[in-house]
Amino acid sequence: MRLAFMGTPEFSVKVLAELIAAGHDIAAVYTRAPQPSGRGHKLTPSPVHKFAGACGLEVRTPKNFKDEEERAAFAALDLDVAVVVAYGLILPQAVLDAPRHGCLNLHASLLPRWRGAAPIQRAIMAGDQVTGVQVMRMEAGLDTGPVLLSETVEIAAEDTAGSLHHKLAAVAAQLGPRALAALTREALMETPQSEEGVTYANKISSTEARIDWTNSAEDVDRHIRGLSPFPGAWFETDGARVKALFSKVSDGGGPPGAVVEAGDKLLIACGAGAVELVTLQRAGKKPQQAEGFLRGFPLKIGQTL
Repeated sequence: MRLAFMGTPEFSVKVLAELIAAGHDIAAVYTRAPQPSGRGHKLTPSPVHKFAGACGLEVRTPKNFKDEEERAAFAALDLDVAVVVAYGLILPQAVLDAPRHGCLNLHASLLPRWRGAAPIQRAIMAGDQVTGVQVMRMEAGLDTGPVLLSETVEIAAEDTAGSLHHKLAAVAAQLGPRALAALTREALMETPQSEEGVTYANKISSTEARIDWTNSAEDVDRHIRGLSPFPGAWFETDGARVKALFSKVSDGGGPPGAVVEAGDKLLIACGAGAVELVTLQRAGKKPQQAEGFLRGFPLKIGQTL
């Protein structure tokens, strides 16, 4: 099929790679414009931009589709379909209607649960035991369109947003070509989303990422794993901000935020129970296991984070 691919982060790259391998004609790749990153704030292309460029594909980076010329340029591609995977821009109705078969979105949740920007993080933070990837026909609403294909993925007790991301990306990479193969056979069945059970996966703010030790150990553990490795759940101590990247629920107790143990392992009391902080990262430093972290940044028993 002749298609446009629209995506930005690493999650999208595997889907694009599989669509190329399946022999589809990629007329153009749309991705977010290069963003400043690093200490020098150098403009850095997105993972999709880098991959598509290396494959010799045309890459387009519009700021939005409000401009009539941008919408006309998209329509002029004469597409069978557009495949959208974590693109990051709102598509107006004129863009959604331009391809002959519309726009298909691969979304990393089981809709209508976790519509929006951060479904992987939100699923872990909420304690969900299952999630998945779904192919949806896009409408003007936020992730409201009918579901065409679906695959479920179990969330393990030790999963972080990073590990779950890799699982879902592998599923999405297989689901994209399957959806287009079914589309060519006119074999895709549309299932409207339920009007019950709608939740929204709002973008994670830095303020929200701060650890609230008054929550239960289970909630704190899910908060830490759900935000690892990015943006990273964090706490402050002695004027330093520290990210907690992996944790385990543990026995113990005390005032919320108090250091219960700080030797071979680092144990912090919560509102109910305690968590063991396994992997931590100070600003400007590499992630460390707790024992190594404590050698360079000692904490005292009873100290409150």
